[in-house]
Amino acid sequence: MTDLKTTFAGLSLRNPIIISSSGLTNSVGKNKKLAEDGAGAIVLKSLFEEQIMLEADQLKDPAFYPEASDYLEEYIREHKLSEYLTLIKESKKVCPIPIIASINCYTDSEWIDFAKKIEAAGADALEINILALQSEVQYTYGSFEQRHIDILRHIKQTVNIPVIMKLGDNLTNPVALIDQLYANGAAAVVLFNRFYQPDINIEKIEHISGEIFSNASDLSTPLRWIGIASAVVDKIDYAASGGVADAESVVKAILAGASAVEVCSAVYLNTNAFIGEANRFLSAWMERKGFENIAQFKGKLNIKDMKGVNTFERTQFLKYFGKKE
Repeated sequence: MTDLKTTFAGLSLRNPIIISSSGLTNSVGKNKKLAEDGAGAIVLKSLFEEQIMLEADQLKDPAFYPEASDYLEEYIREHKLSEYLTLIKESKKVCPIPIIASINCYTDSEWIDFAKKIEAAGADALEINILALQSEVQYTYGSFEQRHIDILRHIKQTVNIPVIMKLGDNLTNPVALIDQLYANGAAAVVLFNRFYQPDINIEKIEHISGEIFSNASDLSTPLRWIGIASAVVDKIDYAASGGVADAESVVKAILAGASAVEVCSAVYLNTNAFIGEANRFLSAWMERKGFENIAQFKGKLNIKDMKGVNTFERTQFLKYFGKKE
């Protein structure tokens, strides 16, 4: 018999399939069904700092006194947080698997108090998303990475639950940042968050949304960086996100060094049935290859087992294109 249990961010998961923050996880009913259909853990739909601030700005009246505007902003913030805390509490009642709260932020001014309340509501862990493009002309190199560290450090000073950092792929050196995140108390990292995909309609000459869902080709980026980082910063847990489009992708991510995967698009496109299909495939593959548990093959193909040749970097590029005429 194969054992699909894994450990991620100090949490015990019955299998590596984590449902990522999305519309799939924004209600108690949906979360209960995901748990019943076999998910290993659930990341609740994110509480967005920018959305809260935008709603407050839209409701402001220029005729308001500054004190009134501040009151309105605080009311909206507390209302959104109250709704979120209820989602945590009610999901915990009906889901026998870890419930991970999620905050999407770009500053660290408001989130310390939010994090304390999220912990008190019963969340098993907290995932932090700092998803932003850096396009300022006078940008100070390294300041974006430092923002991750500062937000993590401040939150870790106030909560005891595991803190997970979900990173975007717009980083010069994810490995160096992951090392610093581990040093400052991060329990795990998720590679990578998916940016909004822009496109242009050439007939209407306007901006439109690009492809919403990830696909299998997107997996190469998290595979590369998990394969590199899990070998050199090996005391922190990793999850792959983006491109986990089929059951084979789960196996690939674990071989590269991930403890788990976060899935979203695959569930949207294939319904909750994807969870069971992925777990059955993983179990059958392990049995076929003679593995009894996840630990026996996790990281088997990260860079430390490549006989000194880092196939996730340029050597593989040279080998591939060297065959082309």
